[in-house]
Amino acid sequence: MHIVQKKSYDQDINLFEDMRELATYGGLFLCLLAAPLVLAPFYVKELALVLIFTIAGLSLMLLVGYTGMVSLGHGAIVGLGAYLQCWLLKQEVPFLLSLPLASLATGLAATIVSFPALRLSGMYLAIATLAISLLLTQMYTEWTAFTGGLQGVAVPKPFIFDYPLSEPVPFYLVSLLLTTICLFAVKNLLRTRTGRAMIALRDSAVAARSMGVDEVRYKALAFFASSGLAGLSGAMLAHYVGFISPESFDFLLSVKLLIVILVGGLGSLPGAALGAAFVVLLPQLTSLLKDSFPGSIAAQPSLETVIFGMILVGTIIWEPQGIYGRWLKIKHYFTVFPTYRKSTFVKQKKFVKTERMR
Repeated sequence: MHIVQKKSYDQDINLFEDMRELATYGGLFLCLLAAPLVLAPFYVKELALVLIFTIAGLSLMLLVGYTGMVSLGHGAIVGLGAYLQCWLLKQEVPFLLSLPLASLATGLAATIVSFPALRLSGMYLAIATLAISLLLTQMYTEWTAFTGGLQGVAVPKPFIFDYPLSEPVPFYLVSLLLTTICLFAVKNLLRTRTGRAMIALRDSAVAARSMGVDEVRYKALAFFASSGLAGLSGAMLAHYVGFISPESFDFLLSVKLLIVILVGGLGSLPGAALGAAFVVLLPQLTSLLKDSFPGSIAAQPSLETVIFGMILVGTIIWEPQGIYGRWLKIKHYFTVFPTYRKSTFVKQKKFVKTERMR
């Protein structure tokens, strides 16, 4: 049995709980770093897509899982980062400079557009983000000088000091580096005063305001950070597909990102990575198993969307804490065996008075 003995308050805000957690993350990073040595180029590129969706999942996790702001239009924000990256490269901005510029510009633009909606919450905020998504999608269609309209636009190939990154292995290594940086940046943000204020707003906005937390300010900061990460993932996604159009960033992409955080585990950083792997690899698994389906089902063009919807509904009903939540339960079971109790993870029906005022 492994129990972390806390001897100071600083241990609650440490970047890692103990050396075992640090060793786990370090071992996982080394395994991912060595993956191109044992995998075929096709699977290496699929892993790169998993990493890109992990960054996008982190952006939505920061907004929904840690601040409590529901967004139904994150796919359009990812598209904004993709178009900005493409435009910057066409202006002969170096790749190493265009990535942070596209991320920063996406964060600023999305925050300015959504600022009037930051005073909303719950379903009203979700509807507002959906409206913003439709506005951005319409802009992608009509602003042909910037986006190419419905005809789309080819993405220039990335280079670092004249070294091409279009091959699977270099592109994967860059994606791995960016994902690692984003994971540690978000993990570090959550242990700061800003991160704790975001979590307080998620748990109870009334209690947070009574403690002096500026709700609009911290919601704006959360939306800026989330949109910046979404823009970064969009920039890398543009290089992955090589050609972008408004159809690439429709409402289905927003739904996929919601599936990433819900299936992976809402309110957990590892859940974003697990959900991204699930969303990216499920279509490949579906295509492999299609031959075993009845002919009338396998011929349906929307089979993938139906499977996504069924899994999302099943996760909400039977496993609200997602894949990572299930892993925590399994880990706890073997940790306390044979004294495990089924009621350990049952949600209590007791709330503080501030929770009743939502």
